[in-house]
Order: sequence, then C-alpha cells, then structure tokens
Amino acid sequence: MNIKTPHRRSLPSRLACVTLFALLAACSQTVSTALAVEPDKDTECTLDGMLLMDFPGPKAQVHHAEGKPDFYCDLLELFTALLAPEQKRGALTAFVQDMGKTSWDHPTGNWIDAKSAIYVVGSKKSGSMGPTFGAFSSAADAEKFARQEGGKVLRFEQITLDMVSMDGGVIDDTSMSR
Repeated sequence: MNIKTPHRRSLPSRLACVTLFALLAACSQTVSTALAVEPDKDTECTLDGMLLMDFPGPKAQVHHAEGKPDFYCDLLELFTALLAPEQKRGALTAFVQDMGKTSWDHPTGNWIDAKSAIYVVGSKKSGSMGPTFGAFSSAADAEKFARQEGGKVLRFEQITLDMVSMDGGVIDDTSMSR
C-alpha cells in the first residue's frame, strides 16, 4: 500500500504566506493617521474666508488625502460640506471641538473625532453664522448643555442635511419683504 504524505511547507514559506495575507487585508482598509491641527489667528474658513478665531462656538476641520485640512468656523458649515450630495471629495477624517472642555465664546484645542462626537442640535447658542450645533465627547455634557441651552441630543449618523440650515433665519425674516 502506497500512501502519499501531504507536502509540508517550510516555516519561512508559511510565514511569507501569513505576511502576504496580512498585507492584502491592510490594503482593503482605509486607515486615517491624520491628527487635528490647531488653527492660528489667520486661519480662514474654507467656505467663506471668515477668520475662525473671530467667532464663538465650536470649529471643525476635515482632512482629505491630498494635503492640508479644510477648516470651518461653524458646525453647520461642516455638516453642509460632509452631507451635501454634490460633494465628491471624500474625507479621511473630521474633527470638532469638545464644548464640554473648552469655552463657547473663545474655543481652543480639545479636538475630537467628529463621527464619535455627540451633538446638540437646535440650541439657542450661536456660532459664526447664527444658531449652530454643539459637539461633545460625553453624553452627560451634551445632555447638560441641552437642558441649559435647549436642543436635542443626537449622534453623528442621526444628523441629516435637512437639519442643516445655513440661512441664519433669513428665510423666516419677513421684515425685508416687498
């Protein structure tokens, strides 16, 4: 009886296969290594050229594959840029300021990942363009803010384009009608 034994690969050959599979798996995933960048006194908003540091409320930044970040002086601008159907440039990552850890009137630092942040939508607090969203790393901070300033607590994926109004209330202003 002639039974063939299976061909056994050498240890280096097996290690090479495992390494190859690991590299192939890594290629199929996009990993962001972007870090938040602190704006300076001359940093302008990508959408309107306004100086970020001249206005209250949380700021945002979006990092793309092709270079320096886009800055936004208001979270409504951020969501308009991220959710607009005509946007074809994908974001690697986005950061917002944690308003539970910085001043609303003069926010600095305290950048958190925008997708993991907890938002308060519809508060009476204003940013550069009027009422804006607040961003928080803690649900307790977001709920406290909503109790004090009004609004609804939502996660990133719950925010839709119809919640983002860049009109600053102008649509409802009838004082300028003919």
